[in-house]
Amino acid sequence: MHIFMKQRESTRPTVRLGRKSHQARNYYYSAWEDGPDGQQGAGSQRAGWGGRRQPGGGVVPEPEGPAVAELRRRVAGRAGARRGAALALQARQAEVADRLGALIQCVSELKDEVRALKDALPRLQEQVRTELRGRGAEGAHRTPRRKRAEGTARAEGHSSEEGAESEGGYVTAHTDTEEEEEEELGEVGGENAARPNSITEEKDDLAVLLERADSLFKGSESEKKEGLVVLLEKKEEFGLKTPFLWRLMRAYVDAHDLATDVGDKKSHAAAGKMVGEEAITLNPMCAESHQWYAILCGLLSEYESVQNKIKNGYLFKDHLDKAIELKPQDPLSYYLLGRWCYAVAQLSWIERKVAATLFGEPPSASVHDALKNFLKVEEIHPKYSKCNYVFLAKCYKDLGQKRQALEMCNAAMSMCTVSKEDEEAQNELNSLLPSLSA
Repeated sequence: MHIFMKQRESTRPTVRLGRKSHQARNYYYSAWEDGPDGQQGAGSQRAGWGGRRQPGGGVVPEPEGPAVAELRRRVAGRAGARRGAALALQARQAEVADRLGALIQCVSELKDEVRALKDALPRLQEQVRTELRGRGAEGAHRTPRRKRAEGTARAEGHSSEEGAESEGGYVTAHTDTEEEEEEELGEVGGENAARPNSITEEKDDLAVLLERADSLFKGSESEKKEGLVVLLEKKEEFGLKTPFLWRLMRAYVDAHDLATDVGDKKSHAAAGKMVGEEAITLNPMCAESHQWYAILCGLLSEYESVQNKIKNGYLFKDHLDKAIELKPQDPLSYYLLGRWCYAVAQLSWIERKVAATLFGEPPSASVHDALKNFLKVEEIHPKYSKCNYVFLAKCYKDLGQKRQALEMCNAAMSMCTVSKEDEEAQNELNSLLPSLSA
């Protein structure tokens, strides 16, 4: 082996520095470039890719051909696309992370509310029942008012429900209750009989105030705001008169509807509800007091916690039923009851479970119940409001009765837009019509 290696070393060509060394290098370059029998070697291929070789051994770069340039562009484009996809992926991951964080926050808040509901359950149900039971007992002990003489009574079956629509779509009317109010103004107790002049003046002052309040209620936005101020100025003087108190509740509803700040809205609704509690305690047989108290409970529920929303929802229904019992021909009460039934019919499963947890059983109502109440409104007072027609159309649509829904939409379109509630009804109508026309 040692001999073989030495023999190979002796046969290896010697490369010297200088000219001969340069020639040897050229020889090896030629051997690499050209194969045996004149075949082109790997060196020629390399020169073809990178350029041509100079006699001195250097390579002159040649311009790239179209195919090479296209290849370079494709490679660069793919690299850019990969970078863009990576950035887009990172952006999506960040967005998913943000949404996941928000979802976790919502779940945490929901857990807190459920925990609060469980804590409130033992006392909330009994509190509501006690409140309703107490008011019912007060109503049972009150003596009925004296009826008017037959000569001044209205003919049976005739309605005098001619009123004015407010900013929120509510309607007042001259009904039996107002006749009773006039009777109350005319009642004179035994101890006051000796002072006829002062009693007459008090009656006249209250009658003038109520007439002015009704006039301002039918007016513009500025007049509605003035109506609340006027009534508040006289609260100390007439705060124990039922006709005064339910009109003050009505003025608070208008103030809520006209306010733009959420804090102001909540404040007006809460103040009006407190007045309503005073009015119902003073006279549980006044239909208007129950009606406007129910409306204020509904307004206040928009700003309350979940358990208070559910509590106000039950109060809304109870007092509305009482208002209908006391004055069964008032279209506003049936319209409000229809709205309540329609909202309950749209409740989600979890909302029903929460209500059942608090009160033993969830509120129950269907779209058919809502439709029945809206039709009752139309029966009592044809063309009562644009909103009533819109909700009739929504009920018919949910029940799959497309032709009737279109008829109600056309009826709503024929009515003028006057109040803010009419504007909201028109917006709902515009979104409802395309689904019925398809």
